[in-house]
Amino acid sequence: MKKVIIANDHGALERKEIIREHLVARGYTVEDCGVNTNDSMDYPDKADEACHRFLSEGDYEFGILLCTTGIGISISANKVKGIRCALPQNAWAATMTRKHNNSNFIAFAGSSEIPYPEPITEILDAYMDADFEGGRHQRRVDKMMKIEEE
Repeated sequence: MKKVIIANDHGALERKEIIREHLVARGYTVEDCGVNTNDSMDYPDKADEACHRFLSEGDYEFGILLCTTGIGISISANKVKGIRCALPQNAWAATMTRKHNNSNFIAFAGSSEIPYPEPITEILDAYMDADFEGGRHQRRVDKMMKIEEE
């Protein structure tokens, strides 16, 4: 069965649930290491936990992160060696990050103050339905990952 890891802070409860239900409907098993209360939680801790579980367990297709803006949790994720987390603004960007960057995490804003032009499930579908193109893009991904070694 296809497996995804998801994590969030207190600022993204509603959107996390929308995403989780959508993933289950598409046949995914969802490993939730986020929070389910409005109690304050630091998003770097959730990003760190999800990313390290993703890397150590190795059986996830990709990961999803959410915080109030999506910005802090995606920055935190990208500090973890081996993670390429994108914060796409629409379905086209979600497709492109998968095709060109081979991103292994996608992040979303949890707040309705940050509206998306399409339903968040369509953006997620665009990401899930795209495949890495390799070729010249692999060279660029290799260069991105080499930066971690410097």
